[in-house]
Amino acid sequence: MTPGEGARLTAHVRGRVQGVGFRWWTRARSLELGLAGSAVNLPDGRVEVVAEGPRPACEALLALLPGGPGRVDHVGHWWSAPRGEQGFREG
Repeated sequence: MTPGEGARLTAHVRGRVQGVGFRWWTRARSLELGLAGSAVNLPDGRVEVVAEGPRPACEALLALLPGGPGRVDHVGHWWSAPRGEQGFREG
């Protein structure tokens, strides 16, 4: 993928990120950046963030995640080809 192409970011955010508005905050930042995807609580206490759109916008979201509400201890992430996400959901 070249920098201008679409990308799919999947990030697992670890720390105190459930019950503190982290999913809502992530949705707001993603929509501001023109991204589609989701922010979902995982059973182990992490939040999974999926965002699709231009690679620079996905990179901007990734850079913002450590500063979200609560306490972020670690953000693990990987890149893949977009799958055609529409809108942004919290789950």
